[in-house]
Amino acid sequence: MPGWLEIGTVPAPFEAMPALSVTEAPAGVGAPPFVARKPVRTFMPAPASDPCRDWGARLPNVKPALCTAARLLPTEGRSNQGRALFMRDVVAPDAQLRVLVVGAIHGDELSSAALALHWIQNAEETPYNAHWRFIPALNPDGLMARPPTRVNAKGVDLNRNFPTPNWARDAKVYWEKRTRKDPRRWPGLKPLSEPESRYLHDEMARFQPDLIVSIHAPYGVLDFDGPGTPPPKLGRLYLDQVGIFPGSLGNYGGVHKGMPVVTIELPNAMRTPLEAEMRQMWLDLLRWMSERIHPAPGGGVR
Repeated sequence: MPGWLEIGTVPAPFEAMPALSVTEAPAGVGAPPFVARKPVRTFMPAPASDPCRDWGARLPNVKPALCTAARLLPTEGRSNQGRALFMRDVVAPDAQLRVLVVGAIHGDELSSAALALHWIQNAEETPYNAHWRFIPALNPDGLMARPPTRVNAKGVDLNRNFPTPNWARDAKVYWEKRTRKDPRRWPGLKPLSEPESRYLHDEMARFQPDLIVSIHAPYGVLDFDGPGTPPPKLGRLYLDQVGIFPGSLGNYGGVHKGMPVVTIELPNAMRTPLEAEMRQMWLDLLRWMSERIHPAPGGGVR
């Protein structure tokens, strides 16, 4: 299929600025108010497990103090194995944009979750004019597996499980012909078959982001899907748009829903960039946002 290019559990048969003060969004309340946009947030009671305890020995360059300071909160989302999906809101006093940052869609890309935690700290220091919503690890089952796995506990590649047009036809052809039935890229039996992808799909509808940042590894490039002008670089990562994949978040959010999706591919899945480099990536992202990202007209659903 044109535009498909791969850079790089056995499934069942395929079927069918100065620092600014930051306020927290209270549980159950979207903040600050936006015209015609009222996302709903439902927090679950205290989780049975502590993500910092669970992730602490796994994530690179994440000290206990950094993870604790992130103050992650459990959501209603759960993984296949029942693990809570955690999030954190950081809201600038003058927030006008909504930005959703997602890490570890692939559980073996440990540096992606680590970068999200570092960026929570950066958002507290320099939030720009945004309401940031961080989901550091969408695939905690893959992250906690030994060894960590790209796919979730059901063997599904969550980044091929979103409901892009003609998914039933294209995802099947792509998996069978382009990946030669690579189990690491199995898209599942149907779109949104997995609780993790369903949670993110629903979160996009609730939060209505003006921008999605999806963090991956290890190919060391910057990708972009959707309307508008992509960032030319973030830190040492330069733009290299590699194609559109059936069922991917970039395809679904950026192409189908019209929400710009910046996909970061860190150079190494097991190591983060240096802290100064992660900070520079953050500042480059803010600079590009100030020039290119604007709230959805009227604040309505896209």
